[in-house]
Amino acid sequence: MNPGGSTGAGGGVVAAVDLGATSGRVVLGHVDRHGVRLQHVARFANEPVTLPEGRGDGEGAVESAGGAGRVGLHWDVLGLWRSATAGLAQAVRDEPGVASIGVDSWAVDYGLLRDGRLLGAPHHYRDERSAAGVEAVHAVVPPAELFARTGLQHLPFNTVFQLAADRAAGVLAPANRALLVPDLFSWWLTGVAATERTNASTTGLLSPATGEWDVELMSRLGLTPELFAPLVDPGASLGPLLPSVAAAIGAPASLGVTTVGSHDTASAVVAVPLTGDDAAYVSSGTWSLVGLELPSPLLGEDVRAAGFTNEGGVDGRVRFLKNVSGLWLLSESMRAWSRSGTSAAERSSDLASLLAEAAAVTRPVAVFDATDERFTPPGDMPARIEAWCVEHDVEPPRGRAETVRSILESLAAAYAATLRDAERLSGRAVRTVHVVGGGSQNELLCQLTADRTGCTVLAGPVEATALGNVLVQARAAGFVRGSLESLRALVRHSSSPVRYEPRTTAAPTSQRG
Repeated sequence: MNPGGSTGAGGGVVAAVDLGATSGRVVLGHVDRHGVRLQHVARFANEPVTLPEGRGDGEGAVESAGGAGRVGLHWDVLGLWRSATAGLAQAVRDEPGVASIGVDSWAVDYGLLRDGRLLGAPHHYRDERSAAGVEAVHAVVPPAELFARTGLQHLPFNTVFQLAADRAAGVLAPANRALLVPDLFSWWLTGVAATERTNASTTGLLSPATGEWDVELMSRLGLTPELFAPLVDPGASLGPLLPSVAAAIGAPASLGVTTVGSHDTASAVVAVPLTGDDAAYVSSGTWSLVGLELPSPLLGEDVRAAGFTNEGGVDGRVRFLKNVSGLWLLSESMRAWSRSGTSAAERSSDLASLLAEAAAVTRPVAVFDATDERFTPPGDMPARIEAWCVEHDVEPPRGRAETVRSILESLAAAYAATLRDAERLSGRAVRTVHVVGGGSQNELLCQLTADRTGCTVLAGPVEATALGNVLVQARAAGFVRGSLESLRALVRHSSSPVRYEPRTTAAPTSQRG
């Protein structure tokens, strides 16, 4: 069978390095005319680190241990590099004939380099320093103009704001290159500096009209255009591994790196089995990315007011979406309960049991605004939810099961509201919602999403990001061919989604109204 004309001359194997905001993995993708199969080679945690930082006065000085210096949140990219290369070494041992490597990660964050050397641990997007950058950028380029030029939803941690904060603090001055995280890893693998377009589209420095760096905008913001690497599309060859890297992982000198949709959501959307213009997607993980795939960006003021973004997709598609808080709310709640439990049983909260208890809740639970920025930084999420409820005259959830139910009801409500706005702005009518990523395994969340949207929900694939990474590499290698629709047909041929239909009645919820 040839699903959608996607079969190439023969099958093969590629390796995907998929770096998520809380964990990473190395995956082998086996692709042939029968479909695509993933083989997990390595999984590893991705935990941020805190470091003492300067006073934020531009001097870069760090206070003494007893002073009032700020604590910064950073990524442990060296630990991730160690884990990723160890995983690649295992991948090469398992499949000596692996054809290429592709790297994807979360968006917006970057490493600063001087003559190829990393200057420090990249900041985490949840670090609070970017607030000053927002003020600095908007003082030069008002929000409406910035959106018209970039098409991006305002998020305080967008790359442009982080760079402005670093510039004001004097951190940017020594650097002569900035590379987004997946491009940094590709640089370490190959020695080639390039920025892949789907991730570049999340920086706030790329023109959605031309697909090129907005050099004039950079100059107005005091950013040197030479700081940024040349742009490349998904599917481009960056060349072979550096000899030292090839030797370290036991790979042949010919093994190379192929760019993919290096923003993990861009890769995930490749593997969403969309059919027709009446389908939407929710890429559900630490964040929830809720939206549509469009042929061109929507840049009107009504789009900006609704908080939507136009990000680049593979093959020039536009990911018209909105960032909604995701399973971060649940994982941070579990972390808070683990720290605060007075007994061993309380500290070792069982998510599966809590989800079952949450599904059985019949008392109305609070529906809070999951997009409120108070829920972005790490911290005691149950306490923040309670505070939001008190401020908005809504009864807070009682106990852990109700809190879990409240989180999932609030996420589903946010998805529904976002999709209603997407329909209004795009002129499309959504009848099917594809939920991919880790959230597709959360049966309660998927059912609540069907209930609140009134749409059929198709859950899966779980590993959409790795699948999309693999499929773009496989197409570049000639193992498959055709359009995104052809690649998605291969996904449909390889796995079956779980179907959820809207229920006529659902557990009541309470919200201010």
